[in-house]
Amino acid sequence: MPTAISGTNGVLQSYDFQTPVTGFSYTFSAGTLTLIMNPAGTLATGTITMPASPADGMVITIQSTQQITALTVQGNTGQSLVGGTMTMRANQPESFIYRLTNTTWYPFAGATNSQIVPGTAVTASSTSVDFTSIPSWVRRITVMFSGVSTSGTSNYLIQIGSGSVTSSGYTSTAGTNGATSVTSTAGFLITAVTNAADTQLGHAVITLVGSNIYVCSSVLGQYSSTLRTNTSGGNVTLGGALDRVRITTVGGTDTFDAGTINILYE
Repeated sequence: MPTAISGTNGVLQSYDFQTPVTGFSYTFSAGTLTLIMNPAGTLATGTITMPASPADGMVITIQSTQQITALTVQGNTGQSLVGGTMTMRANQPESFIYRLTNTTWYPFAGATNSQIVPGTAVTASSTSVDFTSIPSWVRRITVMFSGVSTSGTSNYLIQIGSGSVTSSGYTSTAGTNGATSVTSTAGFLITAVTNAADTQLGHAVITLVGSNIYVCSSVLGQYSSTLRTNTSGGNVTLGGALDRVRITTVGGTDTFDAGTINILYE
């Protein structure tokens, strides 16, 4: 509806109400300043385009009742927008203001591309656990282990990738408080000693340095007949932005048989 002035209620804001699904595309029409979205659940992706002929100082506000994990907000033809792809949190409005002089939209309230997004917890099983479809804007990933164990003695390994899992080119080392140390070029080692049914608790953090260089460090408490602490560090250069994480073992054949693994990304 167009903006209106009510003698009783004052200025009535023009808005649009939508119920999008994953992969939606929406363009603001002339006169609409606010978009309210009410999807049925969390959406993975969506694209919103600003109006074609905005006035200087125009403010556009976007809100969703559900999280949109990778929302792309972009200018219309001939316009720029500072920010780009972001995570929209449920019931967290995001606003942009337009500067006509340089035809650019600027985020100024709520809008951010730095949000902590949880993955879906996985009961550890099979020979590997994969997390895929990680958005390209992600700069840090935390991999969490709660009571995880395997069927054998092969050390735990984290591999990352862009388009596919990278299994070479790593510089990685792990050690224990018992002074045992091991190295690998096949992935980020996160244990130096492990046995069947040993239980791992803790987390590994993977961080973008720049130019697709990623570093990883971890601390895992190991409960077994001999209590240990595993610590590690390493780096690798990918061919593009990270979009997947795999948790496996050095030999690749031991099976995860207990515990929960999940990620957070931001």
